Amino acid sequence: MTRATCRTLTEADGAVPEGVTVFDDGYPAVANLRPELLRALRAAATAAAAEGVKFYVNSGWRSPEYQDQLRRDGIVKYGSEEEAARWIATPETSPHVSGEAVDIGHSEAKAWLFEHGAAYGLCQIYNNEPWHYEFRAEAIEHGSPPRYADPSRDPRLQR
Repeated sequence: MTRATCRTLTEADGAVPEGVTVFDDGYPAVANLRPELLRALRAAATAAAAEGVKFYVNSGWRSPEYQDQLRRDGIVKYGSEEEAARWIATPETSPHVSGEAVDIGHSEAKAWLFEHGAAYGLCQIYNNEPWHYEFRAEAIEHGSPPRYADPSRDPRLQR
């Protein structure tokens, strides 16, 4: 392992403690999300709150070091780089590193987003990751695009 992957990751890397919401700008994981994604998340979270549903951020923006550590941990967990790629992108390709993805916590929020997210441009991208959402402006008028089976099938992540 490299020195960068051995260090303790902090909130500055995008780590989030439990209970962080899409309104918590004090955390880089939220504050560093792309503006259009953050606006859509906050609009959807406001609507969901009227129904008693709260959006928690399990992960948002991540530093390249954080993403690299997740990838290395995934290789150990899943037994190979190929299998880890079904769950974890590289730092160079991850939409989390670019601030274009958020992982939403709690089943109620995920269910609410699955049903209503496209109206805000928030789309589930992968079949195997019901928590992972990205902004797609065209979804507001046309609905969410077809999902990929997993990140290894996403052509944006291929290098």
